[in-house]
Amino acid sequence: MPPEPQKTPKVLALYLELSQYPILAPTIRARMRQELFTRGVITREAFEAEVQTKARHSQQLEGLIDPIAQEPPDVWDRRQQQTRDNLTDFYFAYNLPHDLFKDIVQATIAQRNPNQKVILTFNPELAPIDMVLQRGEEFEALPPAERAQVKHHLQEIIVVLLKTVVSDQLSFIRVAKEWFTVPDIREIRKHRIGDGKIGGKAAGMLLAWKILQHQAAEDGWNLTDYVTLPESYYIGANILYEFNLQNGLFFSVDQKYKPREEIEDDYPGIVKAYLNARFPLDANERLRELLEKMGRTPLIVRSSSLLEDNFGTSFAGKYESFFLPNQGTVHENLDELIAAVKRIYASVLSPDPLVYRRRMGLLDYDERMAILIQPVQGDRHGRYIYPTLAGVGYSRNPFRWNPQIRREDGFLRLVWGLGTRAVDRVDNDFPRMVALSHPNLRPDSGASEVRRHSQHYVDLIDLETNEFTTRRVSETISPDDAALPYLASEDHGDYIQPLFSDARTANPEQLVLTFDGLLKKTPFVPLMKTMLRRLETVYHFPIDIEFTADIIADPKQPNVRVQLLQCRPQSQYAANTKIALPSNVPESDKVFSTDRLVPSGVVSHIRYIVYVSPEKYITADPTVKLELARVVGRLNKCLEGQNFILMGPGRWGSTNPDLGVHITYADINNTRVLVEIALPRGEGIPEVSYGTHFFQDLVEARIYPLPLFPAQPGTLFNRAFFSSAPNVLARLSPQDAVYADFVQVIDVPSVSQGRHMELVMDEDKGAALAYLL
Repeated sequence: MPPEPQKTPKVLALYLELSQYPILAPTIRARMRQELFTRGVITREAFEAEVQTKARHSQQLEGLIDPIAQEPPDVWDRRQQQTRDNLTDFYFAYNLPHDLFKDIVQATIAQRNPNQKVILTFNPELAPIDMVLQRGEEFEALPPAERAQVKHHLQEIIVVLLKTVVSDQLSFIRVAKEWFTVPDIREIRKHRIGDGKIGGKAAGMLLAWKILQHQAAEDGWNLTDYVTLPESYYIGANILYEFNLQNGLFFSVDQKYKPREEIEDDYPGIVKAYLNARFPLDANERLRELLEKMGRTPLIVRSSSLLEDNFGTSFAGKYESFFLPNQGTVHENLDELIAAVKRIYASVLSPDPLVYRRRMGLLDYDERMAILIQPVQGDRHGRYIYPTLAGVGYSRNPFRWNPQIRREDGFLRLVWGLGTRAVDRVDNDFPRMVALSHPNLRPDSGASEVRRHSQHYVDLIDLETNEFTTRRVSETISPDDAALPYLASEDHGDYIQPLFSDARTANPEQLVLTFDGLLKKTPFVPLMKTMLRRLETVYHFPIDIEFTADIIADPKQPNVRVQLLQCRPQSQYAANTKIALPSNVPESDKVFSTDRLVPSGVVSHIRYIVYVSPEKYITADPTVKLELARVVGRLNKCLEGQNFILMGPGRWGSTNPDLGVHITYADINNTRVLVEIALPRGEGIPEVSYGTHFFQDLVEARIYPLPLFPAQPGTLFNRAFFSSAPNVLARLSPQDAVYADFVQVIDVPSVSQGRHMELVMDEDKGAALAYLL
C-alpha cells in the first residue's frame, strides 16, 4: 500500500509562512509573544528563562567549553534572539489558533498598506510535499472570487508539484501547469512506488489525457465517451539511485564519456551486473502487492526516463520495454517483473541512447529512469490476448504520397494486435498507413500491391506458453470475431473486396487486413482527427500519439473506443523553401532518380557515397552480413562531419539481416540520406518507415529516408557511375579493406573533376534526383 500522507507539523507550517516576511518577521513575532503572555499560555518570566536554558544548551552543542570567554556579547545576543524566535513559533503554533496568526500579520501589514489583504502562503519549494498538497487543495476549494485572488499562488504550487512528482522539463511544465490539479498529483502519488519523478513518457500520456477530457465546444466532440487511459503505476526515478547505491553500480558516472567501442564492449557486463544486483526491499514489496492486486493480467513494463518524449528529443525506441504475460506464481511473476525493471535500468547505459544523447547535446545531463507499468490492452481470444487495433498517430502527416493529401489532417499507422508492429520496423511485414485527409487513398494500388503491403503477422500474448510471441494472421484470425468485417477484406486474386457475406464463412487464408470497414463505417477517422488536432492546438506544436482501440461492432451504429498510451511532440524536418527539380541535367551527370515515396528536402555538397551492393549482399553468408553492419558503423564514425549518404539493400535496421543491413542508430546517425534499394529477388522491399521509432531517429538526426526501386519504370540508377568509381574504403577504414567486394565508398569529387553530388527531393511532384554539380 502507498504510504499515508504525512500531516505537516504546525510549527513548520507557521515558520514557512512567516519566512515570506523577512523584514516584518521580528515585529510579527513580538506581537505573537504578547498574545502568548496576555492569554496566559506562558508567563514572560518563564518564557525568558526557557530562552536562557535552551540558548546555553545550544552553546554546548556547538562545542563551546567556556561560553563567556569564547562567545562575544553580540553573538550571545543573536543566539538568544534566534532561540526566542523558535520558542515563539513553537508555543504559538501549538497553543493558539492559526486565524489569530493571520490577524497579527494582517494588522502588521495594515500599518504600511491598509488596503492590502493578507493571503498566507509559503515558498512551496521549501515545504514538505504533503503541506504543499494540502495548501493547494485549500486554494482549489475556495469560492471563485477568493480563488481568483490566490490564482498566482495556486499556479506556483502546481508548478512545484509537477517538478517534484512528474517532470522538470520546462517545455512540459509550460503546457501542463494549465491542466493539472492538486488531486491529479495526489492520484499519481497513490500509484507511485518510491520517490522521484515519474518521467517523460508517463508525463506526456497524463497531460494528453487531461487535455482530451476537456470539452472543446468548437469541435463538438465529448472525448470522455471515446478515449480512456489504462490503469497506470509508476516506479519513481529515485529508486534507480537507491538501486545503484545499494549495489555499488557506479557505471553511470563516466560510462557516457567513453568511446563508442568501449561502451559497446562494456554493455553486456553492465546488463549482467544489473540483473545480479539486489532490488531495494521496500520497492520489491510494493511490486509484490501490485502483482497480487493485478492477478494474472498481462503487463507491459515501459521506460519513462526524464529525457524521454521531450520537445526535439523523443528517445523513441532507445530504452527497453517488456511484455510480461504474468501467468506464473506471484513469486515467478515478481522475478520477471524485477528483471524487466533491471534491464530497463541497464538500458540507460546502452550504446544507442548514449550516442543519441551525445548527438543531441544531452550527454552531461544526469539521466534518471522512472518506470511505467500498465496492464496490456486488449481482450482474450482463446489462448491469446491482444487488442483489436493498435497504432501511432501524427497530427502532421510526414508522408504525402499524393498531392491531394492535406498534411495538417494527420496520419496513422495501424496494425491488428499489439502495437509493436506499428512502432518498429518488422521483417517482411507492413502496417496500414492512413492519410486522415483521404483515408481511402492508399500509397499502393492494385490487388497484388495491396496484398503484398498488408499485415501478415500479429504480435500477441500467449497465455498457455506464458510468452510474448508472433503468429501468422491467417492462423490467428477468427471468423467468429465480430470486428472482422471492419478489419479484413476478401482476396479473390484479381481483386480484393469487403466481406459482404457472413464473415463466419470466410476462409482465413483469403483474408487481407485492409481496415477498410473501420475507416468507412465507424467514427474512427473523425475521432482520430479530433484527438490529434486538439492536442496540437494545446501544445502549440505538432504531436504524435500511440494508442490501442476497440471496435464496438453494432451493425446499426458501430463505434470505437481508444486507449491512449503515449503522447509527445512530433519531430519534423526543417521547412524548405520551394523545391524545384532541375530540368537541364545531362544524362551522364545523373546518379539516380526515383518517383516513389519521396520526402521533401535538398542535400547539397555530398562528398561521399557509401554503397552496399544489393547483388553482393544477398549472396553473403550470415556472418558477413552481420559484420557489414559493423563496417557501416565504423565508416559512420570516421566520416563524422562529412556530407555523405548511405545506399544499401532492403530495409536499413531490419532485425533480419536477409532483408537489410542490421544497423542501429549509432551506426548511421552521421549520414544525411538513407537510401533503401529494393533487393534483386524481390525480398526486403523498402518499407515506408514513417511513424516508427526508426523514423523518429531519422527526423531528429535530420536524415532523409529514400526508397529506390531500380527495376521499376521511372527509376534511374547509373550503374556505370558506381562500377567505374574507385573504392576508397581501404583508405578510410583500413581494417575493413577485406569487405571491399560488398561495401564501396565513392569519393565524389575525385571521380567528377572536383564536383560534388546534389540530391533534390520534391514531395509535391513525387520525384527525386541525385546528380553531379
